[in-house]
Amino acid sequence: MPLVRIDVNAGRTPAQLECISEGIHSAILEVYGIPQRDLFHIITEHAPGQLLAQDAGLGFERSSGVVMIQIFTQAGRSQEAKTELFERIAGRLAEAGVEGSDVFIGYVENGAGDWSFGFGRAQYVTGELAVPAA
Repeated sequence: MPLVRIDVNAGRTPAQLECISEGIHSAILEVYGIPQRDLFHIITEHAPGQLLAQDAGLGFERSSGVVMIQIFTQAGRSQEAKTELFERIAGRLAEAGVEGSDVFIGYVENGAGDWSFGFGRAQYVTGELAVPAA
């Protein structure tokens, strides 16, 4: 169950934002095989100067079209699966018009007891939801 935060500079249309969200979700579906309705995205638009992203010394420039993605999910997936996910997200976002240099992904893992999907219960712990396989 990934929780995905998507941060962008203001100026995209609702259709463009939807395309970005759908691209990320379709990549996660394909690589991790999660259920279609396992969709939790937070899209935040920022005013000029509030979203800064450089190249970490890799020698390329980002544009104002940068898309910063944070993926919070269960621990246990292989580095190969994560790498495939990163590549698939970049590919899907390229289809949505986002340059590869403008795709930034941070990946954060946690455990089954770190989630509540409602009603103040830890559904993975109570057994209401099956813990996703790695």
